[in-house]
Formats: sequence, structure tokens, C-alpha cells
Amino acid sequence: MDITELNAKLVSELREIAKLIGINDADKLRKQDLINKIAANELEQKPTETIAKTEENTEEKQENDSSDKPRKRVRLTKSAQPITDTKPHKPASTQGRNPFKTDSTLKSDAVQDKPLHAEATSEEAIKVQRPERTERTERTERKPANNPSINKGDSGTSSSPITNLDFDNVIANEGVLEIMPDGYGFLRSSDYNYLSSPDDIYVSQSQIKLFGLKTGDTVRGSIRPPKEGEKYFPLVRVEAINGQNPADIRDRVPFDYLTPLFPTERFKLYNGPGNFSTRIIDLFTPIGKGQRGLIVAQPKTGKTMLLKDVANAIAKNHPEAYLIILLIDERPEEVTDMARSVRAEVVASTFDEPAERHVKIANIVLEKAKRMVECGHDVVILLDSITRLARAYNTVAPASGKILSGGVDANALHKPKRFFGAARNIENGGSLTILATALIDTGSKMDEVIFEEFKGTGNMELQLDRKLSNKRVFPAIDLTASSTRRDDLLLDKETLQRIWVLRNHLADMNSSESMEFLLQQMRGTQSNEEFLISMNR
Repeated sequence: MDITELNAKLVSELREIAKLIGINDADKLRKQDLINKIAANELEQKPTETIAKTEENTEEKQENDSSDKPRKRVRLTKSAQPITDTKPHKPASTQGRNPFKTDSTLKSDAVQDKPLHAEATSEEAIKVQRPERTERTERTERKPANNPSINKGDSGTSSSPITNLDFDNVIANEGVLEIMPDGYGFLRSSDYNYLSSPDDIYVSQSQIKLFGLKTGDTVRGSIRPPKEGEKYFPLVRVEAINGQNPADIRDRVPFDYLTPLFPTERFKLYNGPGNFSTRIIDLFTPIGKGQRGLIVAQPKTGKTMLLKDVANAIAKNHPEAYLIILLIDERPEEVTDMARSVRAEVVASTFDEPAERHVKIANIVLEKAKRMVECGHDVVILLDSITRLARAYNTVAPASGKILSGGVDANALHKPKRFFGAARNIENGGSLTILATALIDTGSKMDEVIFEEFKGTGNMELQLDRKLSNKRVFPAIDLTASSTRRDDLLLDKETLQRIWVLRNHLADMNSSESMEFLLQQMRGTQSNEEFLISMNR
């Protein structure tokens, strides 16, 4: 029975034939497997050299034989085992394995008109021609199992291990946090005025939530170099937040819920007997921790020099206070002079910068000051000037449709008012002191409107007079118009009474005469206490 006849039969008929022959599991085999099994059984029953060759074939090769399609080359694997016949037989002779001595088999197959025998014999000839290639395949397939270096991925890894250098937690840095709208943030450097820079440190969203961080927090921690594909140095470990333990920061009270009080502790501005500016401020307009002071000045009256004297005095006498000098829309040479002559943090945005930069720097400085006050620190901000800051806010504010006189938008002054109004003395520790300069008599209607808006918001006002500065009398302070609200909380009763007597004496004079008289009396004294005692004579 040849292959063609077997293909013409149904599967059920082939299973019956297979059962009669004695093939096991006939019901589970497919049609092609049944045909191969039946054909192989017929070959085993004939005692020829072809039978001996077929016995050496693997069962896997016999199952994949197909009479219609060309044969694919299949390599023997290590686990393949040859099919052994249950009947006793003689081992295959060497002549049967020689591909050049298979002509007799081919002839006998042709005489018997059995195409199945001819196909099987030709296939055996092809396979027997390459016994060495099969052995080489087995050897190459056996190598990965015996060579452990291939399994590891690189033969050189085991012999010469690579030492990975760990730079984590090696570098420590500090910056002010700015949280992005997406939830993550960056630590901005004060060297770049808290703007975007290459020194920015990336802070993940999980770290911000874990420590309860806010915009303006001063964070110090360890960083690591960026890996491949990363742009910034990421923050690895937080060591301190606003100078305190990170565990204590989560329970802090937000700035808006802190209780504001009048200033009760005075800044001592005495900085030598020859510095009359700070001595006069100590007497007539004392500055307390949490003061909201406004220095009203005309152009070229020495307000910047006055701020510099106050800053140096605070830095010398009160090292516990954190001093920030914020210069908005100022000249670049004044920024350099202030940074070199004052021991304080100078944050500046010069007049050649856009208004958006002014606003951004002012916001990050205010947020930093608020976070420090929440942690109980005393912060002092010296702003020069609040008029130009209000101009910048007016430029970047969206149009509301309501324009005041001078071209000021009705909603533009809300944010600079919020900046100036943040100054307060906090109950149970912490204070934010803001001394800001306001320009008047500049010829601009906008500056007049801005000053009128801020006129009643401060609790300390220091007036400078252009007439004194024209005479080169410094400090050019209008003593009669300058005062501090609730100065009785800052000065003792005896000193307060003597200052009232002095004010009554100076009230009958004009600003020039009063300042000249006061300077003449103070030149012979070493301190304000000595000057007040000398008033008895």
C-alpha cells in the first residue's frame, strides 16, 4: 500500500488499519502521523538493506516526512534517540551506511514499483552523507551548557570585575525650592538670583510630599551626579530644611495662620559714634522685629546709602537675624557696591531686565522669608524700591479694564501690597521685617498713586528731604514728619519722655534747622544715652 492510497483514505479508516497492524495510540494521532506510522511499519516487515537504514532513523524525522513538499534539513539534537525495533535483527553493515552503495536498494525499489521505498532511500542517502556535521552540531550545542562564561553574558566579566564608583551622598548642596505646576521642583541657587541655572537640583514629587515642602523652603541635602539621560543633579537625601530637622517641619503652622503682633523687640542700630544716620533712626524712628517701614524719599536724597548703613548695623549687632537686600530696577553698579559693602544676601534685578524677572525674583524672596518665619527665624528684607516693584507688577498684570489715574491697573497693586503687608511680628517666635523705599516727586503721576496706596499701610515712616541733600546735610531726614507707631513698645519710659521733649523743641524749626541743631549736639557724644543725659545741661 503506497502513500497515495493512504492519503486517499479517511482518518477513521487509517486508525482501523493502524490498530490491526499494532500501532499504539492510534486514536490520538493525526492523519499525516498515521500515514507515516503505517508506511514505516511496512518497511520494517521487509528484510532488506532499506529496513536496516530505516531502523537508524529517528522517530522525529519520520513524523516530519512529507511526500508533496521538499524536505527541510533538520539537525539531530542531543536528546534524540533512534527508534529500536522489538524484533531481533543484525546491526547495519558499513555498506548500508555508504551513500555510494545504495544503487541496489534503489533498483529493487524501482522493480517493486514502490515510490515510498525510493523516497526513504534517497533521504537516507542525504542524511548518511553528513554524519560528521551532525556530530559537530552536537558538540557546538553542548558548549553553552558546559561553559559558564556564556551564561554570564561576557567571558571577561568573571576574570576582571569592573569597580563601580558610587558618588551618591558625596556632594552636599543647598538651594531654595521652587515647585513646578507638575508637582516636582528645583532647588534654585542664590548665585543666579533664584532663577533657572545649571546648578539647579531636581527634587522629586515624592520627596516634596514626604517632607511637606513648600515653595521657598531652604533645603540642604546630598546629591548625586546625573545618570545617562538625566539633565539635573537629583537630591538623594535631605539633611536640613530652613536650618532645622526635617522631621520637625511637617508640623509647622502656615504663615497665613500665624498671629501678628506689634513689634516689641528693637533692633539696635548703633554702629559707632560717627554714624549719625543709625543713631538718629534709633531715637526718632526705632525699628523693631516685625516692623513694616516705609522710607519716603525724593530722587538723590541718599536713601540707598541710608539702607546700606541700616543693613551694616543689623548685620553687626543682630547676627541672629537673616538679612536679605532686594534691589529691584536698580543700577548695576549700585548692586555691585551693595554686595561688596554689606554682609548680607543681595538679590537684584537691574533696570535692563524685563518686568517678569522683577516679579519672579520678588515672589521667590518673599516665599523664602515666609518659610523661614514659619520655622521661628527673624528675617529682615530691605527693598529698594517698592515703587518700581509696583510698576513691574502693573506691567505684567492682566488687564482688568479698570484703570486708575496715572495708568495704574486697579488689580495691579494687590500683589505689591501683599508683599509689603507680609511684614509682621509673630506670636511665640519669628518675625518678618520689611523696610522699603518709596519714590515721590519724580514727575510721574503713577509714582504718586503708588505712594498714596502704600502711605497708610506701614507702621513706621521715615521722610527724607531734598532740601537737606541739596545743602549736603546727611542724613537728610525730616525729623518732624518721621515717626514710628507704638514706639512706646520699643523704648523705655525715660528715653521716651526725653525724645518727646526733644521733638517739642525741634517742632518750631524747619527741617534744615532741626537737623543741623541735632547734628551739632550729637557730635560731642559717644552714644545716644550720653546725648540724652547731656540734654539736662
